[in-house]
Amino acid sequence: MDASTTPTGIEVSNKDQVLEISWEDGHTTVFPLYGLRKNCPCVMCRGGHGSMGDFEPEAFFEENPSRIEIRNLEQVGNHAIQITWGDGHNSGMYQWKTLRWLDPENHRPGDNEE
Repeated sequence: MDASTTPTGIEVSNKDQVLEISWEDGHTTVFPLYGLRKNCPCVMCRGGHGSMGDFEPEAFFEENPSRIEIRNLEQVGNHAIQITWGDGHNSGMYQWKTLRWLDPENHRPGDNEE
């Protein structure tokens, strides 16, 4: 792992509807919970193995999203976290490199994505 994909802290606020990750390179990513849930990386949420890399970063910018809660968060080895959502879903493992790529700052509406 490099500094951009090495977390130094994670904070969840169901009240504020965000999950914040601090990275070793000094950057902090703020994920709206709705967008993070919509981007669950599990095969069921992504629609099959052929769609495993297809994410929906636009979900981070949804206006008036449904309230989402995180019940539990566990680290999986040194490469991922597993979130148990308020709806009971917990089969997605969010890899650090995927979370850094999904950073909403990288996907602002109107930015040119390659």
